[in-house]
Amino acid sequence: MVYMLRSLQRRLYWPRQKLLDYQDRMLRLMVTHAYENVPFYHKRFTDAAKKPSDIRTASDLTFLGVIRKQDIRNNVERMIAKGVEKGKLLRIETSGSTGLPLTLYVSRDEDDFRKVKHLRDHVICGHKATDRWVVISMPTRFQAVGLLQRSIGFYSPRFVSVFEDPAKQVSRLEELKPEILDGYSTSILLIAKEMEKRGITAIRPRMIFTGAELLDAHSRKKIERSFDCPSYDQYATIELERIAWQCLAKTGYHMDSDALIVQFVDKEGEEVAKGESGEILCTSLFNYSMPLIRYSVGDIGSWTDERCSCGINLPLMKVLEGRRDSIIILPDGRMLSPITFICAMDLYKFFGHIDQFKLIQKRPDYIEVVLVRKDDSIGEKALQTELVSHLNKSLELDVSEVTFDVHFVDKIPLEASGKLTSVTTELKRPI
Repeated sequence: MVYMLRSLQRRLYWPRQKLLDYQDRMLRLMVTHAYENVPFYHKRFTDAAKKPSDIRTASDLTFLGVIRKQDIRNNVERMIAKGVEKGKLLRIETSGSTGLPLTLYVSRDEDDFRKVKHLRDHVICGHKATDRWVVISMPTRFQAVGLLQRSIGFYSPRFVSVFEDPAKQVSRLEELKPEILDGYSTSILLIAKEMEKRGITAIRPRMIFTGAELLDAHSRKKIERSFDCPSYDQYATIELERIAWQCLAKTGYHMDSDALIVQFVDKEGEEVAKGESGEILCTSLFNYSMPLIRYSVGDIGSWTDERCSCGINLPLMKVLEGRRDSIIILPDGRMLSPITFICAMDLYKFFGHIDQFKLIQKRPDYIEVVLVRKDDSIGEKALQTELVSHLNKSLELDVSEVTFDVHFVDKIPLEASGKLTSVTTELKRPI
């Protein structure tokens, strides 16, 4: 772990041309592997009459088109490399902000790389190995820390459940006294609001890392004011782990270009010019078990050739539009981040039988839950009853507090933006 972390850190300061040459070399290795070992990509190459030798840089990949979540959902088995024992791979499941459940696979070595890469920006921003590190996350992530990390306390986080009420989360943080606070952006925002309401000033981490949801400038200032420390944002997806991150200078988001290729494309899949908004596509340079090439993460951003004053040579991007769901405000005034509902859905007993979902708050005490079934092996009544019970238990709600009206449809239409937001509210209440 230490050797890998140091290697990743050295790459931050490589000359830009050396970084680009390395990226192109890794890309050529990846597309050759995908062509020779992954049926899904082999067919795409064949249909376009292309060979790996035709690929020199990411710009040569346009013929593959854009790989979307639905493509993965329809071709999971065909996207796993030949010769890889699926039973030995780690299964990654995500409901995501789009409400489209997705299953991917990585090897243990690939997962280790993801985790160490995630640490890199923490270290650059000043996170020390023995700092008290507290993460606001879902319970299934609590066991993700390796035994060695836990036993020697080396970059070993403590966790607070995203499902707990902000008041309970504040109490836990008072006990844990974090030096590094990490977690879902809006969850940390709600904690900041709770601290402000109760006049609590004892929780003073040295820095905060946020992610999963974008925050506006006003909300970020509120977090920094409440905790009296700087915060740094991370842009990531569960499928690819972290994609880009803020350094101390906060000029933009440094893209992890030594591990990923990030492209910004128009409706035709062609790369946009500097400063123009485009759909974000990612190509992983390390996921050999189940390659992701020109995969759309569902967000909009832009690239810039601006250089950061911090001295890091990783190129910069600007996230313009991301997972902007709405805060849910319950009848008792309690505010819940959309990510809380997304995590709850991810832990739902029958989640594997759900093809798509959307939660819409119509009134403070009434939330409509729309489901598209993946199969009919479990009846609608059982799915409905179990889900309502699960949501009440996960969110610590009394059955009389909120009505979850679950019904089933054949398809959930996209919004005007062309995206599907999984958790929304029709209540006009600023946070």
